[in-house]
Amino acid sequence: MNLRCIIVDDEPNAVNLLEVLIGQTTGWQLLAKCLNALDAIAFLKTSDVDLVFLDIEMPLLNGMELAGLLSAGTAMVFTTAYKEHAAESYTFNTIDYLLKPITLKRFIASTKKIESHFQNLLPVGRKDAEDEEGYFFAKTGTELRKVLLAEIFYFESQKEYVKIVTAKFEIPTYRRLKDIEAQLKPPFIGVHHSFIVNIRQLSKIQGGFVYIGEKQIPISD
Repeated sequence: MNLRCIIVDDEPNAVNLLEVLIGQTTGWQLLAKCLNALDAIAFLKTSDVDLVFLDIEMPLLNGMELAGLLSAGTAMVFTTAYKEHAAESYTFNTIDYLLKPITLKRFIASTKKIESHFQNLLPVGRKDAEDEEGYFFAKTGTELRKVLLAEIFYFESQKEYVKIVTAKFEIPTYRRLKDIEAQLKPPFIGVHHSFIVNIRQLSKIQGGFVYIGEKQIPISD
């Protein structure tokens, strides 16, 4: 899995260790190493990342304060020497809480947990007559919801999350629309930077829009 991550930690030795662990055990891209929260904020204003490795005890802004400034969909792994912040850390979109010194065994276990988190929207299962288009599990909050692909009307980008719309329900999932599109095949088509539609659910195409029932969806160039 090719995840894009950054490290935010004021301890150079801790940064170097994480860099080595990421390089030796994953295929992820380490986009930046930030020695304080302000550098991280500046970097994230211009760059998209999938995951932030975040220390807690730092000058200027601590890790908890920085986490509160990030978008709700930003996935985080806290890296700290302090056990007492563990409960509070999970009020954010936190995948794991690593206590320093981080061992190779513990980091490998964390990578499995991280990749499982990002794989929860991948189509799974074999196609058959009863479930022609397959299904996936969408993570929303603490719940994994099974969604049949054939029942989906469209996906709509909503800033920090993507809304999945069917005739029965609408649920948010914290993934980027372009990542979802990369995992889907026809009849799912990206018709706009904010929409992926199931073309089998279309009722008409008219005047630069597609319609699913009464829902009007724009078509981009």
